[in-house]
Amino acid sequence: MRASEAEERAQFTLAMRARGVDDLTLLRALERVQRALFMPQRFADISGRDIALPIGCGQTSPPPSTLAAMIAALRIAPSERVCEIGTGTGYCTALLAQMAKQVTSLERFQTLALEAKARISAFGLSNVEILCADGFDFHQTGRRFDKVIAHGIIEPPAREILSLLAPEGALVAAFGAKGERIVRLTLGAEGPVHVTEVGPARGLRPLERGVSRGL
Repeated sequence: MRASEAEERAQFTLAMRARGVDDLTLLRALERVQRALFMPQRFADISGRDIALPIGCGQTSPPPSTLAAMIAALRIAPSERVCEIGTGTGYCTALLAQMAKQVTSLERFQTLALEAKARISAFGLSNVEILCADGFDFHQTGRRFDKVIAHGIIEPPAREILSLLAPEGALVAAFGAKGERIVRLTLGAEGPVHVTEVGPARGLRPLERGVSRGL
């Protein structure tokens, strides 16, 4: 690793700490997974900044601090299975893969899904499954997950998304008409939902339904 590259990674990690990220496992993942490797090449020089970036198909990648806050709120255990809705470039997918046993990532745009698969493969991650699928429709497969993270604003009650959770599982997403705040929803043993506020929903857009095979 070049000295300048090591400095950039260290600065990025310090910036995330300054934003309130204190989970050591997550901080190590943020240091290992260079955002520039998962962003369009034209943004390589600004990928280390805490800003949202356009990624194609009319989509954006949220600021790293937003992703970090959402991942930290999941409280992932090494033995858990995580479902990600909205693969995007695969950057968050790679972070999740450093922390969970298995990651199933759903992307409604086939173009983005294929590109993310290539990046994940090049990064050498073997515990990731990327599917071109609609997160609102995936509950019909019968698969359930310990944790679910949705990169978008969801209108309550979002039963299709909650149906992806195993008993006592947790979902982190932005809820509400304006999507001003990210929340963590936890299913109790008997089904009740417990809500905990996480923080502002910077760089998140409404989560869309359906699958798009092209741009």
